[in-house]
Amino acid sequence: MSNDSNTFLGILAGTAIGATLGILFAPDKGSNTRKRIAQEAQTTKDHLAKEASNLQHKIVDTVSSQKETLDTRVESLVSDVSYKADDVITTLEKKLRELKARNKKLQKS
Repeated sequence: MSNDSNTFLGILAGTAIGATLGILFAPDKGSNTRKRIAQEAQTTKDHLAKEASNLQHKIVDTVSSQKETLDTRVESLVSDVSYKADDVITTLEKKLRELKARNKKLQKS
């Protein structure tokens, strides 16, 4: 996404500079030239604002998507750990019962 943005900004800057130089070197009245430069600057500003807004929306969408993915992964991990903990507790309870049974036998002997 960064390369696309840089490429786009480079093309946009080149276009704006080229248009401005073309207007400056064109044989026209100063007032007309200034008016055209102002119009071109406004058009470029509007276009940049629109592209910045689009880029912001893409970033927000990407971050939201990654957050949802992370939330899902964390939820899955917690669930897996919970099952593993249950397995460990079950195994420990079984071992404890076995030890109690052995202890009972040793106390009777």
